Amino acid sequence: MAVLVITGTGTEVGKTVTTAAVAAVAVASGRSVAVLKPAQTGVRPDERGDADEVARLAGTVTTLELARYPEPLAPATAARRAALAPVRPREVAEAAAKLATEHDLVLVEGAGGLLVRFDDEGGTLADAARLLDAPVLVVASAGLGTLNTTELTTRELRLRGLDFAGVVIGSWPDDADLASRCNLADLPTVSGAPLLGALPSGAGAYPPADFRAGAPSWLAPTLGGRWNASAFASSHAP
Repeated sequence: MAVLVITGTGTEVGKTVTTAAVAAVAVASGRSVAVLKPAQTGVRPDERGDADEVARLAGTVTTLELARYPEPLAPATAARRAALAPVRPREVAEAAAKLATEHDLVLVEGAGGLLVRFDDEGGTLADAARLLDAPVLVVASAGLGTLNTTELTTRELRLRGLDFAGVVIGSWPDDADLASRCNLADLPTVSGAPLLGALPSGAGAYPPADFRAGAPSWLAPTLGGRWNASAFASSHAP
């Protein structure tokens, strides 16, 4: 794949660290990688954004933000309140396509969930993915409540005819509870797609060298790693 769109079932589910892990594995294999963050919210001009964090963890990647808004809100709302131009899906698709002519892999990291609005006309990451004809990777949480949000997200992907790559658990707890362990079997069922990885809780705080060394063991071969869904589920059986 030349372009991979990464979305979440909501906020704070581990999209950025998952994006960093995918980037780290690709860089380690010798591929050139670009990370596109269409809309960065809740960050001042002098602060590091999500794309910067991916570069810190993953290594040598090209980063690009299309817009930055100061308040931690949905991009359309943040743009309106800041009296700044919104990002539109076509702009996202055009930027990703251009990066794809210069890189082996382009990772497009959304803001929040799949249908978070970029503009007041209702443009979303899903629209950008459709324009790009790119697969979408869904990052989900591990515990109680994730089955509903994951199924809603993946149903919408299919209703829109988008290519659904699979699900990654963005933060696997050190001491997984019963719901989390049961969800290892239930997430593929409700999503209709395989689990493609599980990142350890707190991975984003690892030293970059440790993060890069660990990343292949957190992602399935489809994403360039060596993580095995069946073995992981068996080792955490309820």
